[in-house]
Amino acid sequence: MSVADERRTDTRSQIRGVALELFAEQGYDKTSLREIAERLGITKAAVYYHFKTKEEILTSLFDEVGAGIDGIVEWARAQPAGRATHREALRRYQQLYAGESAAQLIRFVQEGQATFKDLAVGADMKKRFGALIEVLTPKDGSTEDQLRFRLSLIAIHLGAFHTDGIDGSDDERGAAALAIARDLIR
Repeated sequence: MSVADERRTDTRSQIRGVALELFAEQGYDKTSLREIAERLGITKAAVYYHFKTKEEILTSLFDEVGAGIDGIVEWARAQPAGRATHREALRRYQQLYAGESAAQLIRFVQEGQATFKDLAVGADMKKRFGALIEVLTPKDGSTEDQLRFRLSLIAIHLGAFHTDGIDGSDDERGAAALAIARDLIR
């Protein structure tokens, strides 16, 4: 990779990071390309070179998570149905949401649901999450069992972003959320 390519990749990554911070802090609708550029100390044209719209930035932020969910779904479909498959899928899902940027993404989705659901990336993520739910929820299980499997995924979300006032490191909270999620599926 040339120096120019490295610089371009680094700038793109920095734009994504700052945009995520701003989206999480003040919301998607209240964030502009100009504000992203100002926080980075670059021109709006430099941001525009990498991303034409805020939605392009947002889509790029969810690409990794979306691909991770797709990978879990693909893996789970190739496994025998059952508790062991679901437990491993939960572990993989928890790893997907480990780290500060993933927690910021979840926070953004929670706080900006009205906006997120109206964007193409929101519809795409809903579809992907639906595929994950479908592959992991026992079709012949009781209503309670089906709900337990779905709630186990939500436990992972809560462990990644609703952590104010909970002691421990991110890793400790993630491990606790995974343990609780696994307890839900007995």
